[in-house]
Amino acid sequence: MSGWNEPLDASVDAARRAHRFGNWSATATRHTVWEDACGIVAGVALTALGLTMLGHLGFLTGGTAGLTFLVHYATGWNYGLVFFILNLPFYALAVGRMGRAFTVKTMVGVALLSLLMGVLPAHLRFGHIDPLLGAALGGLLVGFGLLALFRHRASAGGVGILAVYLQDRFGWRTGVTQMVIDLFVLVASFAVVSPRAIAFSVIGAVVLNAFLAINHRTDRYRAS
Repeated sequence: MSGWNEPLDASVDAARRAHRFGNWSATATRHTVWEDACGIVAGVALTALGLTMLGHLGFLTGGTAGLTFLVHYATGWNYGLVFFILNLPFYALAVGRMGRAFTVKTMVGVALLSLLMGVLPAHLRFGHIDPLLGAALGGLLVGFGLLALFRHRASAGGVGILAVYLQDRFGWRTGVTQMVIDLFVLVASFAVVSPRAIAFSVIGAVVLNAFLAINHRTDRYRAS
């Protein structure tokens, strides 16, 4: 009898462990843990590269990353540390509305992005970058990074959590939601940076959010 019960007990234990942090088993519409890990690391790396480029030019972006730029420019505090702290209040929304798997993956993504943004500027230096090209390319890189995170049911925290929740709950496009919030961030930036930097930052934000609005749709991509 024990020989029949052992496989059953093992499968029950495995199911309980999987349920504890959400279902990450692979299906035609669901990523494995390994696929999620690769997607999150790639998304974080692209996002960090885009943000570092924008920071090098003295520009901003929207959402929590934009708020972090405002604090960083105004105080000189480490970008990665400020970014990590600003994201803490949004975890309550993530775990309460989006589930534990989303929250765990987002926390990992935010921690990695905070670490990269804390050390990357000292190890990655840019030469001359045309402001218009830099704003557009930086926004596009961040857009690609966020898209990778969203498609693996994660986010870069903050406004990303709110945007994904609103899309799942009401069907609002993440790019449109973030664009509206980004406009408020850019208006507040007049107290910190020059109008010229703000103008280029708007271009980068439009490129970023237009890319997300076009490419991130739950009716086209449902893997999680």
